[in-house]
Amino acid sequence: MSAETQAAQGQDEHVLRVFRRAFRTWRGQRPFWAGLFTMIGGLPIAYLPYADLRLGNITIAMATTAGAGSLIIGVLLVTLGLTMWFQSAVRVFAGIAAIVLALISIPVANIGGFLLGFLCALLGGALSVSWAPGTAQAAAGQDAEAEPVPRAATAPDPALQEQYGKAAPAPVPTEAAVPAPRADEHHPNVTETTAHADGGRNSAG
Repeated sequence: MSAETQAAQGQDEHVLRVFRRAFRTWRGQRPFWAGLFTMIGGLPIAYLPYADLRLGNITIAMATTAGAGSLIIGVLLVTLGLTMWFQSAVRVFAGIAAIVLALISIPVANIGGFLLGFLCALLGGALSVSWAPGTAQAAAGQDAEAEPVPRAATAPDPALQEQYGKAAPAPVPTEAAVPAPRADEHHPNVTETTAHADGGRNSAG
């Protein structure tokens, strides 16, 4: 294999990778699967009334008197699917219209294209109504930055580390400490003692 052939293959892979990323971005900005299911549902509804089933020498025609109605419903479903792709702003209206056409196709278009078109169109319409554009990642990043940063723990006192020979616990913040009694306050259950200068003895007051 020559070097030119390897370079050409590498270039093709690169192009395919870029196309895949661009398609993924385009698909994420619109109700892609809703439009796809809606268009798939319109095909059997429009085609089956005009199809012929051949069994050996016998030809079975599935055409009905409502063949024109089936064709119109199928074409409208395909159009609504394309609208979901390229005009995502009207996705709710397109989804509701797809659901209504799917229900109408049951009595008109051979039980909704033998239930194949009916189920696909119904699913596509429901997906289109429930789809919503995603939020930008930048907004999520700003919300994360706005969260308050927890306050770092207070560093231990070096004098306590030297006294105990190991890291002492961090001191309790001033606002959380228990207030000490004032000097002029006397607890009612504590007795006072006075010292006499002559005998040096203490007496309870």
